[in-house]
Amino acid sequence: MAKFILKRLLQAIPLLIVISLLVFVLIQLAPFDVVDALITPDMSPEMIANLRYRYGLDQSVLTRYFNWLGNVLRGDFGRSLTTRVPIADELAVRIPNTIRLVLPAYLFALILAISLGMVAGANRNRWPDKLIDGICSFGIATPSFWVAMLLIYVFGLQLGWFPIFGMYTVGGTREFADYLRHFMLPFITLTLAFFPSLTRYIRMSTIMQVEEDYVTIQKTFQASKWEIFTRHISRNVMIPIVTQIGMALPMLVTGAVITESIFSWQGVGPYLMHAARTMDYPVIMALMLLSAILVILGNLLSDVLYSIVDPRIRKGGEGS
Repeated sequence: MAKFILKRLLQAIPLLIVISLLVFVLIQLAPFDVVDALITPDMSPEMIANLRYRYGLDQSVLTRYFNWLGNVLRGDFGRSLTTRVPIADELAVRIPNTIRLVLPAYLFALILAISLGMVAGANRNRWPDKLIDGICSFGIATPSFWVAMLLIYVFGLQLGWFPIFGMYTVGGTREFADYLRHFMLPFITLTLAFFPSLTRYIRMSTIMQVEEDYVTIQKTFQASKWEIFTRHISRNVMIPIVTQIGMALPMLVTGAVITESIFSWQGVGPYLMHAARTMDYPVIMALMLLSAILVILGNLLSDVLYSIVDPRIRKGGEGS
């Protein structure tokens, strides 16, 4: 297992370099950059040239890329071109805020999806299955930003139950109760965004298990439907869910960009959106590289957990 993990990590290094180079080049192909956003009508060409020199934009694309890559290898993501604040310092504050929002929402959505997905799979083509599948279809077709705006209008503006922006009340004492009130609307939005696709996935996994031969054998031994699901099907359904848990790792950082921006949640989302608007490429590069790392680690985590929960996979790999 240790050799497998080390091999996958070593294979990821050239992939990360290629991804970072492609993203960097694509950013440079944009029709404007951060200096264009800072230029005012009264600036002379000399002042504009000084700005480009100050931000290092007078150098070639490859020179800037290798300078950036060398700094990253030393653990320095640089500074934001617009705020001049170290990117690492901003991420150290914003990433925990995003995790505090996304992780509870994803776990709650996963628990909800497991319950509804197994109920739907156990009652295939019956009214519970059709009802749950209809809800999932509606949820998948509904954009998360529309759900967020609807929640803001109903529960924030009309009923006044919850605040509609920020993590705490401005000028407040930052109490947990105040945080919880600000937390509810983005939490509900993300839960409604996550659970439909997860429920569909678990439903299909349950249906596939119901059609397996071991279920037929259990029925011939007069096992009840409850016993078959609790002792056999539920355990086998949990195996593919492990894959989903690993693949969800990148979502802990970049999975709530739109929701965080709508609710002004001080996480990664508004930071990335501002960087994209101002072509702040050091911030964009840092977040894209972080996302790529999390995708690779998520795939690796899925493989490792899969082999742990299903020893047949590990034994099969050794035998081959």
